[in-house]
Amino acid sequence: MMWYEILALVGVPGIVTALLNWIERRAIRKDNAKSKIAEKTDALALGVQALLRAQMIADYNRYSEKGWAPIYARQNFENCWVQYEALGVNGVINDIHKKFLDLPTQKPDTKGEE
Repeated sequence: MMWYEILALVGVPGIVTALLNWIERRAIRKDNAKSKIAEKTDALALGVQALLRAQMIADYNRYSEKGWAPIYARQNFENCWVQYEALGVNGVINDIHKKFLDLPTQKPDTKGEE
């Protein structure tokens, strides 16, 4: 057997195996990077949703105690709610949203109560 036949028998399969291993490791690295990006994206969405929820609850508590909510507060609440809804599951916020929109937009007249 000639040296190039031995090299062909041993070398080519080794080179092909090494090349396939390199391709596989590279694909795994890309999958892991995509997975980490997806995890971070999910975490960001959940974080933003939590902040929006906290803001809407705080706004609802503030204005329901006053008994009314000015137009600008209603617009801000509605904007938060639309973005919150776009992020997915909303739970109890739908009820708070409805109650907030039911608040009057002007301060009740208290002159007759003196």
